[in-house]
Amino acid sequence: MSDARAVDALTEAEAAAELARLAEAILQADRAYHQNDAPEISDADYDALKRRNRAIEARFPALKRDDSPSDTVGAAPAEGFGKIRHAVRMLSLANAFDAGDVEDFDARIRRYLNLGPVAPLSYTAEPKIDGLSLSLRYEGGLLVYAATRGDGETGEDVTANARTIAQIPQVLTGAPDLLEVRGEVYMSQADFTTLNAQGGRTFANPRNAAAGSLRQLDPEITRSRPLSFFAYAWGALSAPLAETQWDAIKRLETLGFTINPLTRLCAGPAELLQHYLKIETLRPDLGYDIDGVVYKVNDLALQARLGFRATTPRWAIAHKFPAETAWTRLEAIDIQVGRTGALSPVARLAPVTVGGVLVSNATLHNEDYIAGRDSKGEPIRGGRDIRVGDWVQVYRAGDVIPKVADVDVSHRTDDQGPYHFPQTCPECGSAAVREPGDSTHRCSGGLICPAQAVEKLKHFVSRGAFDIEGLGARQIEMFFADDLLPIREPADIFTLRTRDAANLAKLKNRDGFGERSASKLFEAIEERRRIPLARLLFGLGIRHLGEVAAADLARHFGSWSALIEAVDRAAPAAARALAADEAEHAERARAADEGRRAEVKKSRDAVWDVPPLPDGARAAWEDLIGIEGVGAVLAVSLVTTLTQPRERASIERLIAELREIIPPEARATDSVIAGKTLVFTGTLTRMTRAEAKARAEALGAKVAGSVSPKTDILIAGEAAGSKAAKAEALGVTVIDEDAWLAMIGG
Repeated sequence: MSDARAVDALTEAEAAAELARLAEAILQADRAYHQNDAPEISDADYDALKRRNRAIEARFPALKRDDSPSDTVGAAPAEGFGKIRHAVRMLSLANAFDAGDVEDFDARIRRYLNLGPVAPLSYTAEPKIDGLSLSLRYEGGLLVYAATRGDGETGEDVTANARTIAQIPQVLTGAPDLLEVRGEVYMSQADFTTLNAQGGRTFANPRNAAAGSLRQLDPEITRSRPLSFFAYAWGALSAPLAETQWDAIKRLETLGFTINPLTRLCAGPAELLQHYLKIETLRPDLGYDIDGVVYKVNDLALQARLGFRATTPRWAIAHKFPAETAWTRLEAIDIQVGRTGALSPVARLAPVTVGGVLVSNATLHNEDYIAGRDSKGEPIRGGRDIRVGDWVQVYRAGDVIPKVADVDVSHRTDDQGPYHFPQTCPECGSAAVREPGDSTHRCSGGLICPAQAVEKLKHFVSRGAFDIEGLGARQIEMFFADDLLPIREPADIFTLRTRDAANLAKLKNRDGFGERSASKLFEAIEERRRIPLARLLFGLGIRHLGEVAAADLARHFGSWSALIEAVDRAAPAAARALAADEAEHAERARAADEGRRAEVKKSRDAVWDVPPLPDGARAAWEDLIGIEGVGAVLAVSLVTTLTQPRERASIERLIAELREIIPPEARATDSVIAGKTLVFTGTLTRMTRAEAKARAEALGAKVAGSVSPKTDILIAGEAAGSKAAKAEALGVTVIDEDAWLAMIGG
């Protein structure tokens, strides 16, 4: 995962945008891991995304999303399998990464239970198997179904497949009438190697092989795959298995289940860490993959008292292993363009085995990482940069995605020059822009970039945007690949009927379409030639521009032409803002190299002041970033996108196809605040900030996020800070919440 701006430096608008980005990234990672058995990011990067999401939610609790990753487990079951709802949710585990985390885990439990530091408290410790979680339900001793974890609430019905695994008993003797046994399906390293050598699909690692083998629609394929099963937990029960975790898993063993022989009972953190080190030492010779050790409170009554958080139990934690490493030659650095336009550098390596996996590619994160610095310009790896031809250290972070960790410059030759990160997109040639506070270059080509086009078109027709009935994600993929009636940009949607009429290969004759469905699609498209301005803005898929901010922009400018005029005026200032950010970054890097403290304000001011900006550019920029919910990050993204020549041309072709861009509802004109610019600061006690903003806008006012000479009134709630002081200095009228309510009559 690339470096990101510190959480404590985020504004509220930036935090909301970052939570949206994190929700999308974590959802994609969950789908790749749980549905497709093909992880796209490492366990470590995934954990970092989740930690950042939790940190932002903790700082801005009001911004927590309805689809927050903090409240989800896994991913929805894949299509093709029946669905089974778990009687008891299958949760994930919180993570520990060092001895301090383990000691904190013990201390938190003691505080929660009001136990002193020397009160006896035992735990079990068992290897964390790198496989696929499975729940087995037995009724009257008979296996009635088996289900994957899925999203924790609902899993996939893989009963027929589970019956083919020798270590899963079909009949139990002496078990409770109802018993759900939970554990991990896995594949040994030797069996994985044999499977890949047989041809057919090549799996990346044993975990993927086990998951792909269990989740076959044909149980005979599963039967042919060498799968194993460790039991370690339970779900619904008609009667307790035992009073402790240790005795309960021993009970499972007497019922015929295989439990891991390295499971131990430990008296406290010191013994847990001692057993962790032992398992880590044994790890290379186990014959199956593990990625850590799981600790659980042994007393089941205490487990019940501790209970659960939203997605994890309080009484358990997974202590992850550090990554395994190897050295090899860096043969090339390639740039891949993601669906959001992110340019990701990928190391092409001389193949090397790391942790039992042959590695030939690894992530290099971003420009700063290659240059030997972090996002704040501070040196990493002792400031050593990475160059093509270098001897580099590779590690498998979380045992999934390899990364380049270090470089040995003693092997470097004189003809190895520094790597220069591309300033243009390798896919479409558009400018690759690095926004303030971002460590990633992103293609600004948007809809005209083939790497982004399909996903952006899907967004364009999504529910919050143009919402064209009959034109969803599947149809977009079909039309994008079609050579006779292609849709490669939004304007193509609105020329589809005309092109179809002129084409011999009619849409009504294509798979999935008939005469009626084709006609209905054309009619649905025609209906969207009239579109509200906010929907149009959201549909363009501009980075950081969500539905709320699109509505804010629409209300502020009122029309497409007014917005475009303001964007064009602000463009030189937006470029200057980017340059100022880059100057600050460069100054921090130079200061770090020279061992001094950076003084960056001077370098930023110099960029702003020389040469002079065109008339009105600075004012247009300040007006744009002053809109409530916009800010500098979104403003740079908006201006950059709308002033890129090829992107602008694509958008103008779309605008030409539209019949009417519907302005926001007319504002009131007879209120005392109609036409005035308001700023809210501090804590309001009688209404939320969102409600206050909505009331103000309904009465015809504009709501800005920062104080400027254009501000007419500042409403200061409790604990008003610097905005109030700035307003007084500028001669802006400052009122309290009571005066505000009296002013609006409520």
